[in-house]
Amino acid sequence: MVSSPPPPYSSGNMDPNPTRRILGLGFWIQGLRCLPWMAINFFLKDGLHVDPSTLQLLQNSANLPMVGKPLYGVVSDAVYISGQHRIPYIAIGAFLQAVSWLAIAILSPSGISIVTLSLCLLLSNLGASIAEVANDAIVAEIGKQPALPPKNSQSYSSGELQSFVWIASSAGGVLGNLLGGIAINIYGPQAMFLFFSLAVAVQLFIIITVRESSLNLPKSSSRVGIRKQLSELSVALQKPEIAYSITWLAASNAIIPSLTGTMFFYQTQYLNINSSVLGISKVFGQAAMLLWSVIYNRFLKSVPSKKLIAAIQGVMAAFMLSDVLFVKGVYRSMGVPDLLYVIVFSGLLEVLFFFKILPFNILIAQLCPSGCEGSLMALVASATALSFIVSGYLGVALSSFVGVTGSDFSGFPCALLIQAVCTLLPIYWSSCIPDDKKPESRSKNE
Repeated sequence: MVSSPPPPYSSGNMDPNPTRRILGLGFWIQGLRCLPWMAINFFLKDGLHVDPSTLQLLQNSANLPMVGKPLYGVVSDAVYISGQHRIPYIAIGAFLQAVSWLAIAILSPSGISIVTLSLCLLLSNLGASIAEVANDAIVAEIGKQPALPPKNSQSYSSGELQSFVWIASSAGGVLGNLLGGIAINIYGPQAMFLFFSLAVAVQLFIIITVRESSLNLPKSSSRVGIRKQLSELSVALQKPEIAYSITWLAASNAIIPSLTGTMFFYQTQYLNINSSVLGISKVFGQAAMLLWSVIYNRFLKSVPSKKLIAAIQGVMAAFMLSDVLFVKGVYRSMGVPDLLYVIVFSGLLEVLFFFKILPFNILIAQLCPSGCEGSLMALVASATALSFIVSGYLGVALSSFVGVTGSDFSGFPCALLIQAVCTLLPIYWSSCIPDDKKPESRSKNE
């Protein structure tokens, strides 16, 4: 049975403004995507018997559709379908995901080639990126509206709505990782693909029953064409505070060689850690994301984004240095079990990469000019996706350089040390991130 986020209203009446319901479900599904992707790791390693470099290459290459998010954002801003320009794109994205994962689930395991699997993964990520663009645009549009009196339950501040969707995404991640860790060994990866396909199909059927007018999105005075939308996006990027911020975010990720594929093989092949432990580790990370969203919303919204993001970058480097000690067996010699380290520290490090995205997205939403919310938020997501792809390719090159293979991890500590040093470098140019901008002063200027 497919679980879903709790309804935002306790009343038995139908919610006249289903914004939270639609966004909550959409971001919950985004978080749940970790379920089939965890299964893909085991399917590639145990089913297709690929090596760490090949696994990481396939993972990162499958993310290429995410780079096209600016185009999807421009299209969703400019091209209306039946008078709507957000809901139809969420439906299209859900349909593509449901079809692609269903295809992987029903194909015979012996008949699935790497090429066929790659095409299905590309189609899935195309659908996910289209849906994410529309969801992010809705959040940006609503977050830019002036706050109404507290009595009005339809008003949401930018930080409040960002935190809500962050929690929804994290909740989906917790469920996906918990199910994946426990059920992969019992039912196999393809059962996980089928489950996720059905979950996205449920989202699709719910989405097509909603009219976009019920979301109370800001009304545009006139619809603009794609060329005009591109022009407005270009004008937005000419603002130094926007261009420099996006450049820093992308560079801060791209410069770090990702070693996730190598660490996955080290934990499962060398340490013989099973999927349930990895699932619990990821659940721990998702729980940390939930806690982070609450802490940020209650205590850290007043902290300058620049300082907060730079601090997170420093914490990431510290955790990577800790990984060096872990691989060298220092913690093991101190009596710390490998399982405990994987659950706690590996789970936290995996999500630390995303901690800085919450304050960054809120900052960009404040700086975003009216009319190109979808395009600009899509560009941010695209830059982030491209940076992670570059990071993954750099990780493959680094692993090969130090001689790490599926059975030889002697050079792994050196690779982790290089990774930690690269993580510290972006802190030195964090001045590219502008100071926070208050919505009130922004609306006056507009």
